[in-house]
Amino acid sequence: MRRPIVTLTTDFGVKDHFVGVMKGVIASISPDATVVDISHEVRPYEITEGAFLVAQACRYFPPKTVHVAVVDPGVGSARRPIMIEAEKQFFVGPDNGVLAMVYATVSHRARELTSDKYFVHPVSHTFHGRDIFAPVAAHLSKGVRPSLLGPIIDNHLKPVFTEPQRTSKRTWQGTVLHVDRFGNLITNFHVDQFPKVATAPFDLAIGTLRLMRLAQAYADVDPGEPFVIVGSSGYLEVAANQGSAARLLGCATGAPCELTVS
Repeated sequence: MRRPIVTLTTDFGVKDHFVGVMKGVIASISPDATVVDISHEVRPYEITEGAFLVAQACRYFPPKTVHVAVVDPGVGSARRPIMIEAEKQFFVGPDNGVLAMVYATVSHRARELTSDKYFVHPVSHTFHGRDIFAPVAAHLSKGVRPSLLGPIIDNHLKPVFTEPQRTSKRTWQGTVLHVDRFGNLITNFHVDQFPKVATAPFDLAIGTLRLMRLAQAYADVDPGEPFVIVGSSGYLEVAANQGSAARLLGCATGAPCELTVS
């Protein structure tokens, strides 16, 4: 049998001890687990960005992988810890939308994590990554049945950032889901939903610009020139060849954008 896999996505960075402690908790409970870091450089408190990264990564992992996502500005509040079963995998994190892009369009089952026998005690008000999410993930990786972790719920958060909102016959309002390390602005306009951008005139308004060029590759455009491209995730990205579109346009994660397709 293959070794169990647990992935971690957080906004903790690597300066402090937080990520290492979560790995220590997992190793103590499930020593055979392979722990994979998706990212610990999510912009602090940016739930949308964490949601995007988890959703993009999970499809490349085998069944029964356990994904932990901790971008949790509401830690210690009334927000619930949850576990999602979807696509034959498990997802553990706060009920604040950080798992929403995983379950937005697929059949899934959600549970509130209430069985504190699977937690690390005492449970702090500031570090649920250590005390709830890491230990629950470790127990799942060892084969603990999801039904033992808590009751099924159906009122988990379903935020609107996962889908563009139609504002007129030909126009949709969207948002920037993520800014990658190259400064590319990844929007929530997926090419499968807007295939006409490849064959019909369009404009994408973001920041101070309206972009009307779809490039096939970064090198098709002069250095520094902003343009639109379909990224590896399938979402429309605003990029600048050998430059940062984020810096050029003054935009960050969460920035609004508008797509009009003829």
